[in-house]
Amino acid sequence: MTFDRFGRHINYLRISLTDKCNLRCVYCMPEDMTFRPRAELLQDDEINRLVTIFAELGFHKFRLTGGEPTVRANVVDIVGRIARTPGVETVAMTTNGLLLKDLAQPLAAAGLKRVNVSIDTLDPTKFKKLTRWGHVEDVWAGIEAAERAALGIKLNAVVVRNYNDKEDVVEMARLTLHHNWQVRYIEMMPFGDVADFQQAGVVTEKELRQTIEESLGPLTLVNDGELDGEARLYHLAQAQGALGFISSVTQPFCASCTRVRLTADGRLRLCLLREKEVNLLDPMRNGASDEQLKEIIRDGIWWKPWGHRLEQQVIPLNRVMSEIGG
Repeated sequence: MTFDRFGRHINYLRISLTDKCNLRCVYCMPEDMTFRPRAELLQDDEINRLVTIFAELGFHKFRLTGGEPTVRANVVDIVGRIARTPGVETVAMTTNGLLLKDLAQPLAAAGLKRVNVSIDTLDPTKFKKLTRWGHVEDVWAGIEAAERAALGIKLNAVVVRNYNDKEDVVEMARLTLHHNWQVRYIEMMPFGDVADFQQAGVVTEKELRQTIEESLGPLTLVNDGELDGEARLYHLAQAQGALGFISSVTQPFCASCTRVRLTADGRLRLCLLREKEVNLLDPMRNGASDEQLKEIIRDGIWWKPWGHRLEQQVIPLNRVMSEIGG
């Protein structure tokens, strides 16, 4: 098992399969984003090797992210190989859903258990404005395909002030009345050269709950507020699903953090909102043994930061969100 110096058991790895994306969401990256050459990114066999190493270190939960993970070549094969790795209990994915219509069933057959689909609004015009390129109908088709494939479904909505923080929030919440889905509202987090926009757009959990309750009635706290991963859960009366609030900026959950991230270019990022990273790609390509890589990973995780320092205006500038993997 792997622990940091604060006694947290770190057992959850989020793997960015690529920095590329087929959308250009306004809060995530500039429209003219430049991506890294393929040779600078982890190759399939390198991902498989690192997954085996992390599993041997006690990691059992793996989530595939991007950019957009479904644009990665061989994504179904990658999922299958991870799912078959001894020690791996769960493989999940965060996706924009655009390609799930065709991929949901093959991914489920390969061993994927759950998808978190990013969908910030159900309004076609607003969706196009937020994503610059996307069509919400394509995402909805992907969600329906995921449901047919019996994948667990969570919907992630990043809430942006004056874009989707009112009626869109309510319409997303309304989905839980008839679907056994978790709709999750995520505070924007500041990164890189879009940090100013992101900070100005933060909408707090308190504001969101008030907006929802004014339209749909009272929310009931689930499990006395115990977090489900990163989300604090609520139910609407007679709802099949749940509403989750991820308040990384205003209500950080650092004490319960069990995760680290592997970027597409092979860096182990110890905290989403801190710049410290551990280079695994270069040692691996320079001939490091599995035991040497394990030692590098253990040493890095020991120094995992307690949490972000946004309250002190310390903002991560070395990457935008698409380069980290969410």
